[in-house]
Amino acid sequence: MKPLVSVIVPLYNAAPYIREALGSIVASTYRPLEVVVVDDGSSDTSLAESKAFAALHAEVRVIHQANAGVSSARNHAIREAKGELILPVDADDKISPNYIEKAVEAMQEDVRIVGCRARYFGAKEGEWRLPEYRPELLARKNMIPITSLFRKSDWKRVGGFCEEEIYREDWDFWLSLMELGGRYVRLEETGLYYRVLPHSRRTNAKQQKRVIVDAINRRHPEYLERYLGGPLHYHRSWSKFLNRFRSVKQVGDFSKWRAGEVIFTRRNTLRKIDGVVVKAFAKPGLLRGLWYSLFGKSKARRSYEYARRMTDLTPQPIAYREERVCGVLQESWYACQESGCHHTFNELIGAPEYPNRTMILQAIGRFTATLHQRGILHRDYSGGNILFNENGSRVEVIDLNRIRFCRSLSLTQRLRNFERLNIDREALRIIATAYAETMGEDAEKDTEYILSHRWYKHIRQGITNL
Repeated sequence: MKPLVSVIVPLYNAAPYIREALGSIVASTYRPLEVVVVDDGSSDTSLAESKAFAALHAEVRVIHQANAGVSSARNHAIREAKGELILPVDADDKISPNYIEKAVEAMQEDVRIVGCRARYFGAKEGEWRLPEYRPELLARKNMIPITSLFRKSDWKRVGGFCEEEIYREDWDFWLSLMELGGRYVRLEETGLYYRVLPHSRRTNAKQQKRVIVDAINRRHPEYLERYLGGPLHYHRSWSKFLNRFRSVKQVGDFSKWRAGEVIFTRRNTLRKIDGVVVKAFAKPGLLRGLWYSLFGKSKARRSYEYARRMTDLTPQPIAYREERVCGVLQESWYACQESGCHHTFNELIGAPEYPNRTMILQAIGRFTATLHQRGILHRDYSGGNILFNENGSRVEVIDLNRIRFCRSLSLTQRLRNFERLNIDREALRIIATAYAETMGEDAEKDTEYILSHRWYKHIRQGITNL
């Protein structure tokens, strides 16, 4: 029995072309066949046009969703699809009558994807000259048209099309499939007719090169390592050559070092996956990269090594990774277990009614005393780097790369360490009292010093919160 093929059509403001696209699909010589159209919140008559066509053809189903992008529409269609095999077709393209039949014949057990030759039509005519497939070439550029046949089970295994805005979700998806192993087969017949519009998405995406390259590097490091010897560079054709001058140092298991959901991004980026938090440090400039290479340790390495020295005070370290080109540090990452403390000191600022606030403030005071008793001076001891649980029974510190380990700390060093805790006077008094009691010091003197020494940036900005 021949397998059911589900042709999925993401649709967005393609009213002038959708009937022609659907007509080419239902004219296919292959059966059994179904067509799943997902309208992605079109603002023109696309939905009405596709529904009118579906009313005349039993193989066609039309689904509507709020606008969420082409990857979301494709994933939605595939979830609804009943077929074992999937063929995406864009709403303004066409396929040849015998393409699906030939593609199904070529889909053998060791074949992951079946594609075809293609031709342009519309604003541009002629053959779409795609390079011959090679795994190492796929690491640098895409040569597989989106209208290629694959298994629904494989789509599920790789998590579907990426719904982040990465501009080359098709290339990303093919890399994900080929990472599973198997072959790509391209039919000699012209199976796809690719419509070129004056302002097509394909043309506009050329302006997003950095976003695309960053996404491919983040999502497919193992594939790139295997075929390019390292990451994809913005000058993609030079990647393999440049990676000859690249060196990597890695300590610990970093199998998930670029994956995961982004939970914070500014200068550095935090990602979380399966209980692991990975921090990608900002790429240093040339001079600082040379400094790290010749004289100092990278922030990632310091974070890892310092965490191993204070495992009861911070989330458990897992690994770090450094990449250098010609000896100059380029990028670095640090991975640790996700903390069980899900709140930060910043939540206490301006929140006098915060649950268990006094208890938590006292715990932070005692915790700070513990750091200082061990000769640990955190030089960025600020609200975002102090974590606690619901009742303050557990406090942790993060962002460790600026820590100093000292044989002893002077009173001034210790009390100045509170200067970035930009909270109200009463809260500081509670912290200082608990700190002084733990250290065996005069609470009033410690409190007076802490209150009178605010961080200069807070004073300059007029936000001392006192």
